[in-house]
Amino acid sequence: MNSLIDEWKYVIRSKYFRLIFLGPLAAALFFGLMFSKSQISKSPVVVIDEDHSAYSRQLISKINASTSMKITNVYSSRLAPETLLANEKAVAVIMLPKQLEQRQQQGLSTNIGILMDNTMPSGLTSIRTAMQEIITTENMTLSMTSLVKKGLDTESSKGLVSPLSLQQRMLFNPTTSYVSFMVLGFVNIVALMITTSAAGAIAPRLRKEGKLFSNRKSPLHLLIRSVPYAAMTSLSLLLCYGLLKQVWGMRFEAAPFLFIIPLLIYALALSLMGLLIGYSAKDLSRVSLRTSFVLYPSFLATGIQLTPLAFPEPFQISAWALPMTWLNRLIRGMAFRNGELSAYSLEIGALLVIIGVVSLLIGLLLLRESKKVKIAH
Repeated sequence: MNSLIDEWKYVIRSKYFRLIFLGPLAAALFFGLMFSKSQISKSPVVVIDEDHSAYSRQLISKINASTSMKITNVYSSRLAPETLLANEKAVAVIMLPKQLEQRQQQGLSTNIGILMDNTMPSGLTSIRTAMQEIITTENMTLSMTSLVKKGLDTESSKGLVSPLSLQQRMLFNPTTSYVSFMVLGFVNIVALMITTSAAGAIAPRLRKEGKLFSNRKSPLHLLIRSVPYAAMTSLSLLLCYGLLKQVWGMRFEAAPFLFIIPLLIYALALSLMGLLIGYSAKDLSRVSLRTSFVLYPSFLATGIQLTPLAFPEPFQISAWALPMTWLNRLIRGMAFRNGELSAYSLEIGALLVIIGVVSLLIGLLLLRESKKVKIAH
């Protein structure tokens, strides 16, 4: 208990107390504002119209009316895509070939080309979807018109042309808001960096002050010092989640008094992992360097910007050792999908396993060092 009180006093006086609230909060404000646009809309495209017909102009109007594309220029003849896509004034070129209207009236198939600049693939997703919808709708309209002219009624024509129709809904993040994954991920990473650095400095600081072996019988006096960091990190993250929800409309359906439970467990696992990483550091300056072994894998492999399913299975399994893997799953499950706390016993159990394993390793390191100190004396 004395160790816990001592650590609380240190935390209140330290820079960590200010950083753990100001750092994630600043990240939430900055990145929330930076990605407030939420989604890519009206991507710039250019059109090459070699047909110069009423039908090609009609298609151009439909493309420009799409919520995903904005036509910046229409050319009457072909140009090299390197020229059209230079300076990033457009991300795609749509080509309407000669005899487009003539072939359409004759009922013949025509290829419409689309050349996309794939140097930034994320900017093309909406264009692909929009063009597919336009072409599908146009095909169905033309086919139905042809069948109606041949004597079939509209309903029968629709049944022949499109016997199955697809209706889809995007759940939990329907507008693909960046706040719900990218901004949230940056906030969590900033909190991770601050917490692991601060908790990692506990053992080197106590060793320097001669307090590391104040209780040689049990490592509990060292482990319990991670509690203030876990509590402060949990409160800071919950505050930032509330800010993202209220200001930038991030979906957060879980009750705060319930979500604080897994959040505290996560923060405790994170603090103990920082304590383990920094335990053997000779001085405080080396602690921050060591935390990068948790920071970078957490950013890359735990589902912040890229789904873990994109990695080979061994990489997915190795990410289980990172507390943020389970935090991200808890956020997506409880906060976004409004899942019950009892449904996420696997994620909470994994965090408890991490706490147990890390605590055991810290205890073994402390025991080994205490024996060396005893022999030296």
